[in-house]
Amino acid sequence: MTKPQKITIQDLVYVGFNRRVIALDRYTGETVWDWKSPKGSGFPAILLDGDRLIVSVQGYMFCLEPTTGSLVWENELKGFGTGIPCIASLHGSTSGAHMAQTSADAAAAAAASHGAG
Repeated sequence: MTKPQKITIQDLVYVGFNRRVIALDRYTGETVWDWKSPKGSGFPAILLDGDRLIVSVQGYMFCLEPTTGSLVWENELKGFGTGIPCIASLHGSTSGAHMAQTSADAAAAAAASHGAG
């Protein structure tokens, strides 16, 4: 009998709608976990921020552990209102462009340091 492998962030795709975030296995499409916001309504904005999944639902912010969906922290952002949020972080990226640029910068720096020596 083979031992089940531990799910990693790289194995998951995140979908958000109706106050919910669903983690799907990127290879099978099966639901790994789902989470429903206890507050707010509508579309959740999602940002994978390194080892944290940041979720905003109509003025309420939540941080989830991305492989289990467990709540890490929440912040009601009282007094800031509601609406469609814009979420940004040094560690988060909504596309591969940031990672590609970081890799290119590291390769250029390595090549420059080897040429200088």
